[in-house]
Amino acid sequence: MLAVFRSKTETLNFASILRSYRVPCTIVNTPRSINVSCGISVLFDNKNEQIAKNIISRRGFSTFAGFYEA
Repeated sequence: MLAVFRSKTETLNFASILRSYRVPCTIVNTPRSINVSCGISVLFDNKNEQIAKNIISRRGFSTFAGFYEA
């Protein structure tokens, strides 16, 4: 699953928070078909989707553009 943001800073911050919850994730180039991002996204396993959603809702990322299937 990809978490897509419009800000590189928020993308990197989200990845850092995911890792603090021991969720493995990787910073990847956002596919061109998703043209609402800053160019990078956070890739993580679908089984951790609920943790990611909880982080998004609690932290109020203003540039969050959505989750996409990888």
